[in-house]
Amino acid sequence: MFKKIFQGFKLSVLLFISVLLAVGSVPIINAQERAQVYTGGIQFNYISWTVDALFTKSSQTALSPQRYVDTQEQEKIIRDYFSLVAEIQNLQGQISDIYSNPIISNPAQQSKPLFDQLNQEEELNKYLAPLSESILQQQISSTLAEMGISFEGQTIPPLLYRSTPLPMALIISPLDRIEEIADISLIPNLELDQIVQLESTVEEKLDVSALVVNIGGVGIYPTMVESTPDIPWTIETIAHEWTHNYLTLHPLGMLYLESPSLRTMNETTADIVGKEVSQVVLEKYYPDLVPSPTPTPQPTKPGEQPQFDFNAEMHKTRVEVDKLLSEGKIKEAESYMDARRVFFYDHGYRIRKINQAYFAFYGAYAAGPPGAQGNDPVGPAVVGLRDSSSSLAAFLNRIAWMTSFEELQKAVNQ
Repeated sequence: MFKKIFQGFKLSVLLFISVLLAVGSVPIINAQERAQVYTGGIQFNYISWTVDALFTKSSQTALSPQRYVDTQEQEKIIRDYFSLVAEIQNLQGQISDIYSNPIISNPAQQSKPLFDQLNQEEELNKYLAPLSESILQQQISSTLAEMGISFEGQTIPPLLYRSTPLPMALIISPLDRIEEIADISLIPNLELDQIVQLESTVEEKLDVSALVVNIGGVGIYPTMVESTPDIPWTIETIAHEWTHNYLTLHPLGMLYLESPSLRTMNETTADIVGKEVSQVVLEKYYPDLVPSPTPTPQPTKPGEQPQFDFNAEMHKTRVEVDKLLSEGKIKEAESYMDARRVFFYDHGYRIRKINQAYFAFYGAYAAGPPGAQGNDPVGPAVVGLRDSSSSLAAFLNRIAWMTSFEELQKAVNQ
């Protein structure tokens, strides 16, 4: 009886935390409320999603199906599931191509065999997806415990995720500086014309920079992770989003919305943990999927065209935009960003829009080479703390209790 009461209490606490996390995704109330006037009817409902996800996860946890499958069979299930996801996406793409082809007079008839096959694959997915989630939860949780990121062998909070269509995010920044002042979650899979219209309306009415972006995961509880055929990316994203859950129980996560520097500290920390944990999980369970080491760039020989470096060019772009904005040259900065978008497009990078909101969103993920973050010192400081830490667990435990960038700088300079 006590066990059932405790389980019920734990579920209620997790639901309460989830609602706080969902509601806590409001960066700055004024900008958020003003923009929400234009997002009515297309905002994502986190509370109903969370209630449904927690109910599903509580059932999965009670059954623990992964315990009845040996390691070899678990690996097969994971690979079968991700192959199934790839096949489902392939079928959806073929159907979309048929309906968008003006030459085909009866797309419904021509696509019927594909729809029949898609229905079969989606029925199988209903069985494989929960089992796959349970297996990956166990594998990642045990890896975190082996790395010392647990309490008596248990991750806190317990690692739970769900593959699901993800909301999109409307990011808003002021025009005269790069800073995320609002982040509104929208329903998944908005049509491009809806997106463009929303961005234009918000920019015109509020005199801001706006951008609707796709996201790969959301750190509510259970975490939301996009369904893709990419095993390494999925494992990294699961670990990344769980890190947000972990940080939310510590000062750094609680202060996520207090300043741009604290947001960057949170996101860069989650990036570092996601990458390192993913590497270990892959080495242990899926060694053939471990990414090859990044080759050392070779000097360009005389007469050769230099290899295009996306991160370096994006860093150059951000630095110049920051300079122009600091001088009050908003129009010049926007013209420059438009020209750079064409430049990236010509080099194979199909970026729909580069503006202040673009950098406000992507600049917070600063664990890798200098890029969209420009010369912001926060990301390099987080990386510096990790480099000076004896382990990932020591790094995470230390930064989780920090409350300011100044505290991080002091720790790095010791």
